[in-house]
Amino acid sequence: QLLLRMSHSPKLRLNLCSSYGLSSNEWFKDIPTDLFNLSGDIILGGLFPILSERTEPDKVTCGSLDQTALGQSLVMKYAIDEVNANSDILPGVRLGYRIYNTCRQPSVIVRPILSFLANRSREELPVKCNYTDYDPSISAIIGPYSSEMVSVIGKLMGFFLVPQVSYGATSDKFSDKTTYPSFFRTVPSDKWQVEVMVLLIQEFQWNWVAVIGSEEEYGQMGMQEFAKMAEKSSLCVAYQGLIPVYTDPGPNIDIIISNIKATNVSVIVVFSLSEPAAEFFKGVIKHNLTGVWIGSTSWTNNRKLTSIAEMRNIGTIIGFTDKTQDVHFLPEYAHALFDKISQERKNSTQPPTINNHNPSEPCPECWNLSPANASMMEDPAVQQLAFSIYTAVYTVVEALHQLLHCNKTQCDWKPGTTKIYPWKLMPILKNISIDVNGTKFQFDSNGNPNIGYNVMQWVWQDSNVHFRNVGSFLPSLSINKSLFTWHTKDSTVPVSTCSAACESGQVRRVKGFHSCASTVCLGPTRPISMFSDDIQCTQCPTGEWSTLLSTSCTKPTFEVLSWDRTESVLMVLAGALLLLFHGSVLVLLLRHRSTPLVMASGGPLAIVAIISLMGACLSLVLFLGQPTDTVCLLQVPLTSFWQTVTLSIIASISLQIFFVSEFPERAAPHLRTIRGPGSWLLVLSCCVAQAGICGWFALECPSLSVYMENMKINFVSSFLTCPVEPVVGFALLQGFNVVLALVSFMCTFMAVKPLHQYNLSRDITFSCLIYCVLWVTFIPIYIGLKDQMKSIVHVSFSLGSNFGLMASYFLPKCYLIMRKPELNTAEHFCTILEGVPPTPPQDEPQPKTETESVQ
Repeated sequence: QLLLRMSHSPKLRLNLCSSYGLSSNEWFKDIPTDLFNLSGDIILGGLFPILSERTEPDKVTCGSLDQTALGQSLVMKYAIDEVNANSDILPGVRLGYRIYNTCRQPSVIVRPILSFLANRSREELPVKCNYTDYDPSISAIIGPYSSEMVSVIGKLMGFFLVPQVSYGATSDKFSDKTTYPSFFRTVPSDKWQVEVMVLLIQEFQWNWVAVIGSEEEYGQMGMQEFAKMAEKSSLCVAYQGLIPVYTDPGPNIDIIISNIKATNVSVIVVFSLSEPAAEFFKGVIKHNLTGVWIGSTSWTNNRKLTSIAEMRNIGTIIGFTDKTQDVHFLPEYAHALFDKISQERKNSTQPPTINNHNPSEPCPECWNLSPANASMMEDPAVQQLAFSIYTAVYTVVEALHQLLHCNKTQCDWKPGTTKIYPWKLMPILKNISIDVNGTKFQFDSNGNPNIGYNVMQWVWQDSNVHFRNVGSFLPSLSINKSLFTWHTKDSTVPVSTCSAACESGQVRRVKGFHSCASTVCLGPTRPISMFSDDIQCTQCPTGEWSTLLSTSCTKPTFEVLSWDRTESVLMVLAGALLLLFHGSVLVLLLRHRSTPLVMASGGPLAIVAIISLMGACLSLVLFLGQPTDTVCLLQVPLTSFWQTVTLSIIASISLQIFFVSEFPERAAPHLRTIRGPGSWLLVLSCCVAQAGICGWFALECPSLSVYMENMKINFVSSFLTCPVEPVVGFALLQGFNVVLALVSFMCTFMAVKPLHQYNLSRDITFSCLIYCVLWVTFIPIYIGLKDQMKSIVHVSFSLGSNFGLMASYFLPKCYLIMRKPELNTAEHFCTILEGVPPTPPQDEPQPKTETESVQ
């Protein structure tokens, strides 16, 4: 709109649709065949990416002909040849051109720029304090195409105030006339492109989008502008990613696609140059990703992408192209030119030397051009930019026309005397208004044109893509929704929103950390929502909570480890079998209580150990059923105390073995005391110590009633278990038992094996090792579990350790009593019964050999 409000000066506005652009092509027979260098009174510079090739991921060379860019450079030549053929535009003045290859590399584009700025007569760039009267070799520059290249040369051109009219650089930062005072363009700024993208997205009520850009000036600035505009327009930018341009893009593309999938976004804006966009979509095809793809002007109709047949499988592609007009006679011009070149080639001996960086010969391959190559001018990418290049040339021509005060017969031009200082063209270009093929064109104060966009959709017919015009933008968006074809299962408009419509019991919440002014509906937890449009939850009373999507509060319910649960039945069955095992062993030991084996295993203490194991097994029923204050008070302490009785008895026997093995002389006289009152005193002391810990734990642990009163209610239903607090108390209870098992293990692990006697230390070593390993493993498992599983795991480990002690310590003795009664003698247990020191293994008599027997 700003562009359309510019003042139109009659003196500076010419309606030359009859003269700008000849009505016939008769002048084709006189066109020069110099593709890139034509002498003239006034020279215009041209910058096009004619050669470019990626030979390695990190290496770009100038070795492959880009036919699209070549076709675009021929549009500049066509416009200048047309001006020279029309004597009404610059009568008496001949335009020339010097077209160089940029190779899409900053290091390459600097060379032609230095050549352009060189003095016209001396062909050198002098250092001067004042360049007002400086006469460079060119009067204006057409190009370059990309924003990346403009960033390299734009400020230098601004210093010399050489007009630079780009036909493709769309980055909005070039609108800053303080930094880029001599920059103009014949394509809209990305600021407009971003605006139309946002309007299109809003038109279909999408608000959850991703934006991908190429990692250079065009893509980065476009992505930044889109993110800013999206935030102002309440759109959620779910993800932003950059496609590498000068390095191997493959790994980054895989990451970008996985992030797009993770955000579950259906609409993706791709603000990229054509080459990185082609690489990106190859990755999209490989990962079988579909969606709505919104493309920028740089790749929407580019052959690098339209030639990928698999693009038809990635969903709906909507793009934008500049709102332009056709340039007449381009294919015919190219055919005549190439025909003339091929005729000249017959009379030439050899092609020019191929040099990738030779500015005077940017296209050695053009030596082989023939009329068959004229079809390159019909490439949609060439046709799309043709008007922009054509208009760029004619804006400079119009500025020259006005600067030289030309009419249809003459200009204020004196060959060899008149000088065209580029800075004098600047004020004229700013106020240019011309009619090009029926389109009124002019620049605004920032050098931007009054050109809008066409909205295009890719439509596939067989293996070919066609572009369907579904709307336009200038100065507002206008689309025909009935023309869109959606590649969805039911052919309906895809949905991509970060906020669904809230229902009763839902409230709106900001979603994540995205630049999202919209919200997402979330089912509440403790708070409730009474209406679908609530933005704040109503709090539930203390002690109550609400279910998902609920509009009312309720008191929580509790589940317990009831007797009829599968887990409970299995644990009861395991406990019953273990009790049956205990009872059988107890009966067997009682029947043989006076035998050496039972006396060596502890005698009465062994009977007490089995009874305590049975008590530990029975106490596990406290974990089943509805817990009460009394049950919770006894649950953990009682289970731990019964285990202490058994482990202290085993510890007393271990110490006996240790004294007999290590101090046989001192142990023998006191053996009766050690095995009698001493053992009972040790067991009693351990039980008193554990009872003290149990008492402290019972005092410190809150009752179940108090625990439930202080419980933070953030649930409607939960599993209720007895509080195991303080955790330090629980660790002391179980740790005390582990210490007893560890002491027993250490006393018997290195004990000397008695020859021809029962090795009682072996049973203690294995039983205590099993106990320690089980309860050390219990710690990390127990910490990471929920309340329900904690009870189940506690009972399971208690049963396991109980069975381990029983099987490792008592089962070998039962086997000896039942299967080998002949070994149940005093001689087989004399070490532990009588204090006889064990004979070391090396003192065992060796059998005589046959030779020794004969002697």
